[in-house]
Amino acid sequence: MPTLTINDEEHELEEGAPIKDCCEEAGVPFACEEGVCGTCVVEVEEGMANLSPFNQEEEDFLGEIDNERLACQCKIQKGAVRLKF
Repeated sequence: MPTLTINDEEHELEEGAPIKDCCEEAGVPFACEEGVCGTCVVEVEEGMANLSPFNQEEEDFLGEIDNERLACQCKIQKGAVRLKF
């Protein structure tokens, strides 16, 4: 089962599950939840390859693919992911 770690708190999620709820519980702020405002930008410290591919909303907002994702758009696919915000 995939694990998502946010600020040293580990959460187990189903494969393909959105990370939004865990991020929101950890204190990541959300506004539009549609990938437009960028309020929920998180930094992926480890496990970028274990997340869903960047979607159009993320590419439009974030521009060049780096170590940031929009928590409202992202899903965990497998393995372990560590986030910071």
